[in-house]
Amino acid sequence: MPSYTAPTKDIQYVLHDLLNVSGSDIPGYGDLEPEFTEAILEAAGQISSEVLAPLNAVGDKEGCRLENGVVHTPTGFKDAFEKMKEGGWTGLDLPEQYGGQGMPYILGTAVGELFSSANQAFTMYQGLTHGAVSAILVHGTDEQKDLFMPKMVSCEWTGTMNLTEPHCGTDLGLMRTKAEPNDDGSYKITGQKIFISAGDHDMSENVIHLVLAKIPGGPEGIKGVSLFIVPKYKVNADGSVGEANGVSVGSIEEKMGIHGNSTCVMNYDEAEGYLLGEMHKGMRAMFTMMNEARLGVGMQGLAQAEAAYQNAVIYAKDRLQGRAVTGAENPDGPADPLIVHPDIRRNLMDQKSFIEGARAFLLWGASMLDAGHLKGDKDAEGLVSLMTPVLKGFLTDKGYEATVNAQQIYGGHGYIEEWGMSQFTRDARIAMIYEGANGVQALDLVGRKLALESGKHVMAFFEMVKGFCKENNGEDMAEFVEPLKQASKDLQAAGMFFMQNGMKNPNAALAGSYDFMHLFGYTCLGLMWGRMAKVSQTALANGTDDPAFHETKLATARYYMARQLPMTSTLLKRIESGADPVMALHADNF
Repeated sequence: MPSYTAPTKDIQYVLHDLLNVSGSDIPGYGDLEPEFTEAILEAAGQISSEVLAPLNAVGDKEGCRLENGVVHTPTGFKDAFEKMKEGGWTGLDLPEQYGGQGMPYILGTAVGELFSSANQAFTMYQGLTHGAVSAILVHGTDEQKDLFMPKMVSCEWTGTMNLTEPHCGTDLGLMRTKAEPNDDGSYKITGQKIFISAGDHDMSENVIHLVLAKIPGGPEGIKGVSLFIVPKYKVNADGSVGEANGVSVGSIEEKMGIHGNSTCVMNYDEAEGYLLGEMHKGMRAMFTMMNEARLGVGMQGLAQAEAAYQNAVIYAKDRLQGRAVTGAENPDGPADPLIVHPDIRRNLMDQKSFIEGARAFLLWGASMLDAGHLKGDKDAEGLVSLMTPVLKGFLTDKGYEATVNAQQIYGGHGYIEEWGMSQFTRDARIAMIYEGANGVQALDLVGRKLALESGKHVMAFFEMVKGFCKENNGEDMAEFVEPLKQASKDLQAAGMFFMQNGMKNPNAALAGSYDFMHLFGYTCLGLMWGRMAKVSQTALANGTDDPAFHETKLATARYYMARQLPMTSTLLKRIESGADPVMALHADNF
């Protein structure tokens, strides 16, 4: 069975050496001293490796089952969920007013990576609840917050997001679920939703669904959608659980992965619901959940890559196979370990350079969310809005690729379920699809986000890269700065191509949007690796007590700059080929 060890040292490096969180002026960051965050991460790492990771394969094999209208989670999940609640982990970065720990989002993101690496399907139960809490916190009335938040923060009650219907996914304007007003101000919710993660289960006493529906007589399409709080069991005025609502589980979806999470078909039959936010402004409220969720899904791509990589390294060091071409490195054994072979090293370095760069990118993104929410920094808010499709799309695409590469290290054993490597690949696959499929993320990036505030935020990113390169133009940083400069030029050239061609031929921009998202992602990781190279060079110059760690960082940075970042030139060429090669075939000729 695969193992998992929390990468607390690397997370500490990103938080403190790279981002200097405790020196930031973001409210709450001053409390994030290295000793404090280390204690939090060590405790989270312990529960991840000792409680959650052993249940990962259990959840995969058993899945969830629906019996007599009740969803049962896999063996051990219920006890593990109690441990999570007892430790206060479910409300780590939620308001103290409602029973949370009041920590910044960046710490919740760091801890979330550990939990998701250990057991993604399990961690989704509290993750979905976190998103629902965020929406109620921003858009709910004081009465709604007081009624629902305390028990959702503690996960006595859990939460969901209900968007998709059998006939509509991304195009939510086509939805048919309706909400008819009652005389008392509540609504009767009727319709069916599918793909509802954590839709029902036996680990909490109530499930609070956030459901998109249309109020009759409202505007057509997406402008007529509203958001409603629809509890599984009605909630009495004193906060106690009341009678059953008109909510039922039609079935549990049979999925490729995340078997331990109950992905349900939810039926609403005149269920009592309460408007959340403004009438016909449901998407505005839902996007409060979606933006946070998209960063969280990017984290899932990283998390599965980390778990798979750890096991691939162990296998590569243990498995004896062939001899090093330069001479035996294990002369007393029948063969050398796999890790002596250059192609195995290439594979592992691809994974390592992605994972560590992605972690820095993710936590940097989380810090910008904190700056926006806690400090009111509109520039940070705009920049992370631009980056959200890149964080979600690039990290999940490359995270999935990393799990496949880790599986490949095992050869035939990677394809055998007994070794557990296929679960990482299967679980990672959904992250490329849900919370907005990655193709949609790319369209959002090119079609909406680049032009936000007349391109202010993308220009700010280019200035950020330019500033870093200018500050570090010495010979000691040339091997990191020069590739980053070229990547930034490629990214700017791609943006210019869209500007020059997009208006007269929109397909020219849309045909290149997916490549642009990846080009942007490679460049962002290039910036992260450039910054980390500078940090580790400085640490070595100052006589660090852990030179091996920083030498390893520099070697990995060199690998990324030499072997990964040049992908930007290929992606630019694909973008500049325009729409013609993509759109040439008539639909009948496919």
